[in-house]
Amino acid sequence: MDHIFGQEWEITPAGGKTGEAFYAKYKDQRLFLKRNSSPFLAVLSAEGIVPKLVWTKRLESGDVITAQQWLPGRELKPSEMNQELVAKLLKKIHCSEPMLGMLSRLESTPLHPEPLLQRVANELDEEVLHLPESQKAMDFLKKEALNVYCDEKVVCHGDVNHNNWLLAEDNQLYLIDWDGAMIADPAIDLGLLLYWYIPENNWQDWLELYGEKLTEDLKLRMKWYVTIQTLSSIQWYKNKDRLEEMNKWIRFLDEIL
Repeated sequence: MDHIFGQEWEITPAGGKTGEAFYAKYKDQRLFLKRNSSPFLAVLSAEGIVPKLVWTKRLESGDVITAQQWLPGRELKPSEMNQELVAKLLKKIHCSEPMLGMLSRLESTPLHPEPLLQRVANELDEEVLHLPESQKAMDFLKKEALNVYCDEKVVCHGDVNHNNWLLAEDNQLYLIDWDGAMIADPAIDLGLLLYWYIPENNWQDWLELYGEKLTEDLKLRMKWYVTIQTLSSIQWYKNKDRLEEMNKWIRFLDEIL
């Protein structure tokens, strides 16, 4: 990064799973840098979903560096996920035609239940697959796979964890870390958010803020996608040898079924 900015800039790793993100600081200027971000970042910036994209540079190596505004702020607390700001921003994302058009042009085909179930089933090792909770989950997923098709396909974030919501000092809310974006049933994002953060007796109230009704069809679709996401999480934590977290997700799977 130094040869892009010169020696006067201070470059520090920003952490994260990929190791491809950095902070750049010089006097009162601050930028968030990422190597090989998706071209999707440009439309996210234009729609006000992520902090503003300042510039994009292609290096001789072929790598592409993007620079975004670095905004002082904080991630949301779990208890803040019930706020109207969250519901309204998620609705804006799901209704964005420019975002859907861009992701479609990037050859992202819509996600459908049966291929997703097949993919996740192939990822599970024998030990995870033979857990009583996993077997119960697979029975449910197979039984309902044909009942959770939805004509509505939108841009879904795929990981609406509170850590990915950035509240800037001016009270502007952003949703960051779009590496897992997909075109899919909005129930994917809605289910994860409601199951993780909102008591079930408050689901209807939250969905009214979002602009949706809590129907039996939506409840089934949310449960289906949360179940499949939870199975995937169990395997992911097992692969990382993070058994305490793996067991937490196994207990969660048992609760939702």
